[in-house]
Amino acid sequence: MDHGTDNVMLPEETPELKALYEGFEKESIIPLWTQLGDLMPVHPKSKAVPHVWKWSKLNALAEKSGDLIPVGRGGERRALGLANPGLAPNAYISPTLWAAIQHLGPRETAPEHRHAQNAFRFVVEGDGVWTVVNGDPVRMSRGDLLLTPGWHFHGHHNDTDHTMTWIDGLDIPFSQQNDVGFFEFGSDRVTDYATPNFSRGERLWCHPGLRPLSGLQDTVNSPIGAYRWEFTDRALTEQLLLEDEGHPATVEQGHAAIRYSNPTTGGDVMPTIRCEFHRLRAGTETPMRREVGSTVFQVFDGEGAVVLNGETHKLDKGDMFVIPSWIPWSLQAESQFDLFRFSDAPIMERLGFMRTLVEGA
Repeated sequence: MDHGTDNVMLPEETPELKALYEGFEKESIIPLWTQLGDLMPVHPKSKAVPHVWKWSKLNALAEKSGDLIPVGRGGERRALGLANPGLAPNAYISPTLWAAIQHLGPRETAPEHRHAQNAFRFVVEGDGVWTVVNGDPVRMSRGDLLLTPGWHFHGHHNDTDHTMTWIDGLDIPFSQQNDVGFFEFGSDRVTDYATPNFSRGERLWCHPGLRPLSGLQDTVNSPIGAYRWEFTDRALTEQLLLEDEGHPATVEQGHAAIRYSNPTTGGDVMPTIRCEFHRLRAGTETPMRREVGSTVFQVFDGEGAVVLNGETHKLDKGDMFVIPSWIPWSLQAESQFDLFRFSDAPIMERLGFMRTLVEGA
């Protein structure tokens, strides 16, 4: 066994030194001087790699799965996890995040369950499915962000004669590495098959600047079950209009962005996952940047590209890509370019690990 490294000056191998290392191995000890470069790198060196998944291929595989794989108790969901090639054999998109596309067929129901992991859904196309979260039916429509905070019972029902596919995001890798996972089966159906246009949570909480007196206690997760596209679109449109009028409304020229927030705290919608939406004007290119932590994007609309670690990837509607920690990246918009983004930023910021480096800043 070679106990040395290129950067460490070790004494000459002797019987005593060999016996010392054998003693380490017997007692399950690994000395720091043989591991320093791996344990304390000069900058993050994730095993995860940048990767792009094409929506056309994902959607085709989801449709085929719908023909062959049933939804029901045991398997629970027809969800296809996006596995980062650098993290095999785990179906992790990054060391902290899990992402999948989920497919529900006509008139199908995904049974209720709950888990400690936090989850959300984002809809790039389609409608007709309701997710029932703790008994509250929440409509799922194009452009909507839907929340399923940890330990909330949830199931889905498709009330139409067509299929629907969306993306799921969870903190499964983070939860698994830290041994905090719990899981419990719920009803084999869903607790409410109603199809309201707006959920009870929205009716209570989604009034700008107004907070119900029945909800004065802050909550770690947002009490809003659905963040509707019409409001996201309006906010982005107004940011760019303000820029046109000469007001410094955006951080970067030609780049509008919003963060979905918890109305009880003003912070992130969930303690482990940040969700954002970005809109770039045609011809806009964002500065190259590096960030601690991992990020996943999905193209909602438009055409453009992402530069990942020096390699340019053409992107179309629905395409998804992951940016591991400290990988340089930039976005390029050919047309108006709309993208949904989620990341582990709340974890990194709360633990004091977050760093950002922006080229030219």
